[in-house]
Amino acid sequence: MRRLLIALVIALLLSGCATNRIQKQLTQTLDGYGATLRWGDFESALQYLDPEVLKKEPPSALQLARYKQVRVSQYEDSGPQAVSDTEVRQRVVIGLINLHTQRERSIIDNQVWKYDATAERWWLESGLPKIVE
Repeated sequence: MRRLLIALVIALLLSGCATNRIQKQLTQTLDGYGATLRWGDFESALQYLDPEVLKKEPPSALQLARYKQVRVSQYEDSGPQAVSDTEVRQRVVIGLINLHTQRERSIIDNQVWKYDATAERWWLESGLPKIVE
């Protein structure tokens, strides 16, 4: 009985460590992605996209060119909201300044992030922000 109790306690501690590690990875991923977008580096932001999503819907040359026509003036997230142990959603207000017209506007980016246990990382499932008016 004592061995069973010890094994149970160890299992609970290990699962807690895994959850903390996954949570830490999520925080690092969201912070990294946010910093990448704040600098307006949309091409580098592609590394955060789920490879399957990127394979199915790669951004066109026109879409990538549009990202180069804006400067990010704001990136304000609402914080991740857990949908399940492996999925979070986050609403982000992104301020954009058109480099040609100097007109500023805001968009809402509803992000969906999923944890890939095989790769041991979080992937953005919802794609890059939609900036076309």
